[in-house]
Amino acid sequence: MKIEATDEFRMRIARHAALSDPARLRIVDLLTLGDFSPTELQAELGMPSNLLSHHLRTLEDAGLAVRRRSEADRRRSYIRLASGALEGLVPGVEHEARRVLFVCTRNSARSQLAAALWGQASQIPSVSAGTHPADRVAQGAIEVARRHGMDLEGRLPRTLDQAVEGGDFVVTVCDSAHEELPGLGGAHWSVPDPVRAGTEEAFEAAFEDISRRVQDLAPRVLAA
Repeated sequence: MKIEATDEFRMRIARHAALSDPARLRIVDLLTLGDFSPTELQAELGMPSNLLSHHLRTLEDAGLAVRRRSEADRRRSYIRLASGALEGLVPGVEHEARRVLFVCTRNSARSQLAAALWGQASQIPSVSAGTHPADRVAQGAIEVARRHGMDLEGRLPRTLDQAVEGGDFVVTVCDSAHEELPGLGGAHWSVPDPVRAGTEEAFEAAFEDISRRVQDLAPRVLAA
C-alpha cells in the first residue's frame, strides 16, 4: 500500500492519535461547548495538574487546541478549539435548553451580537445581558451588524437579573463576566473585547469569532 505523507495527512494522523486517549477526547468534548481555563478543566476532570498539562500540550501540538491570555485576570489563560480542528469529526455532547442567554460585562457588543446571530441559526429563543450594563449598544457593534445584514438599533443593554430565567443555557462571551460568575454553568467563549480596541477590524474579528461559535453550537442545543 502506497501512502503519500503530505503535511495535511500527517496532521490528520496526529489529530486522530491525540483523540485516541480517553482524557483528551473528554477535553475536546468540553471544548466543543466553549473555552476552559486549565484550572476549570482540572476540576472538571479530577486530574493532577501535571497530567492535564501533558494532555493539553498534546492537543496543542496536534493542532486541536490553542490558548489565549484572559483579558480580565492576566495570570489566567483559556483553552479553546483551534479553528477547523474538528472538520470531518462529530462532537459528542448535546444539551437541552428553553432559551440561550448570552452574557458579557457591558452587554453592549459581544453578547448583543451573539444573541442576534443565534436568532438566525436556531429556533430556540436567545437573549443577552450584562453584569454591569452600559447605557447603550456600542456603535461599532451596530455598524458591524449592519454590514452583515442585521439590525441592533433600538436594543438596550440589560442586567443579568432582568434577563435570567430557569432553564436558560448561559454562555458568557467575555472573560470578565465569566470570572465574575464562577459556577454559572453553560459555556464560556473567550472573545476579545472589540470595544477596547475600538476599530472596525476588531468588531469584524469579534463578529466572525462569535458567528463561527454560534454555528458550531446551535445544532447541539435542543429545545427543552
